[in-house]
Amino acid sequence: MRTTLVSSNALGILAATGAAVAFSVIDVTFKFLSDSYPLYQVVFFRSVVALLLLLVIIIPLEGGYGVLRTRNIKLHLLRIAAVTFANLCFFSGLAILPLAEAVAIAFATPLIVTTLSVLFLNERVGPWRWGAVLVGFVGILVIVQPGADTFQPYALLPFLGACGYATLHVLTRRAGGLDKASTLSFYPTLGFLVISALAGLLFGHGAWATGAPLPDLILRAWAWPHGVEWGLFAIAGVSGAIGGYLVGQAYRQCEAGLVAPFEYIAMPLAVFWGVIVFSEWPDRSVWFGSALIIGAGLVSVWRETRTPGAPTRPRPRSSG
Repeated sequence: MRTTLVSSNALGILAATGAAVAFSVIDVTFKFLSDSYPLYQVVFFRSVVALLLLLVIIIPLEGGYGVLRTRNIKLHLLRIAAVTFANLCFFSGLAILPLAEAVAIAFATPLIVTTLSVLFLNERVGPWRWGAVLVGFVGILVIVQPGADTFQPYALLPFLGACGYATLHVLTRRAGGLDKASTLSFYPTLGFLVISALAGLLFGHGAWATGAPLPDLILRAWAWPHGVEWGLFAIAGVSGAIGGYLVGQAYRQCEAGLVAPFEYIAMPLAVFWGVIVFSEWPDRSVWFGSALIIGAGLVSVWRETRTPGAPTRPRPRSSG
């Protein structure tokens, strides 16, 4: 029995680590491609690749297409809306802000989940977790620096994205664990494909482009990739499918308190990609704020798993 538990925990840790790496790859490819391509186009190609992987490989391995049957279709539609809003905000911020800064702010998700769980799931939250929420939001203020000369309104975008991801996780809790990991990944991916295709039909001609950086992330004309960029679109899609599946498996294998710390590997990876690919080195406020946010998030997850009957928490930030 003990050997089985150790094996399950090891698999969960490996899955969480793999998911963090996969999502960091998505972040860096999105940021790189956002200079030349509209967000809806990057999401469209990523969704096509991810959906093919789910349908051809992952779903058959999890029991066949019958796993797509669900009693929670309305809930999945709400999840699609939440994760679409989250992705729109996060990746818009990612395109403008330094990579490590955007990722650090987005790690506020577990703290927002704590707040929403009280409002919508009637969960009880003690002083430790409320304290973690307060410390985490202080960390966000340290990074965003509202009122300072260096304040960027764009820094609010990853925070809004974190609110969307937190809503997604609360809705996933509502599902009660009845759906498999591949099912939870399939519906948002399908939603991304439909929404991005509609956006392409609406904005793809580029007639509504304004010349301003933020609106043109959405309004820029469709442009066919060429050369190595086809490979980057494929990498984003493969990483999305693998990351979404692995994070679901991680939290099915073992408790959130065990695997959650390994998700924060995404932060040093964001620093690494930022320095290597974009020549971005975080300043001291980002380091200090990141430490507060990550520390508070880990305390929040730790206290949750010590509470009898407390549900496990999904990943701090999911790209669906």
